[in-house]
Amino acid sequence: MARMTTGQAVVESLIAHGVDTVFGIISIHTLHLYDALKEAVEAGRIRFVGARHEHALGFMADGYARASGRAGVCLCTSGPAVLNAVSGLGTALSDSSPILCVASQIPSAGIGQDKGYLHECRDQLACLRPVTKWCARADTVGEIPGIMREAFAQMLNGRRGPVAVEIPCDIMDA
Repeated sequence: MARMTTGQAVVESLIAHGVDTVFGIISIHTLHLYDALKEAVEAGRIRFVGARHEHALGFMADGYARASGRAGVCLCTSGPAVLNAVSGLGTALSDSSPILCVASQIPSAGIGQDKGYLHECRDQLACLRPVTKWCARADTVGEIPGIMREAFAQMLNGRRGPVAVEIPCDIMDA
């Protein structure tokens, strides 16, 4: 079996969980994810809806979840971008909307080092915890399928609500 890229692992996990639409903004930290997404879009396996600002992403995914009854998925980059999506996630948490936010993160070696990386947030997962049911970081490509399964289980079981998965950009590029 051929090895998968991180982008392929994320996109295949989304498709395996019945996701047919994702909302996002293409950014430098997520280019490899969008390479895999482009292949799936061109094959008619999933639909991509772009946004102009991350603030809209959480609300777009929330609106989609409410209107369709399915999980809403938003893809965004790290730091300020994911923080802009937080208000939509908080609304989804209050109203029990199932949303998955997949966000990039700075390189693994820089997390918690406060070195001033592009789009660095001192503790991104800590920022996401108050507005999600569950959140986690994928530290290897191999962890992605299991983390995505757990994200969908957390999002859809019991009281529904938003979840988040962050992937450091060095892992995103793998």
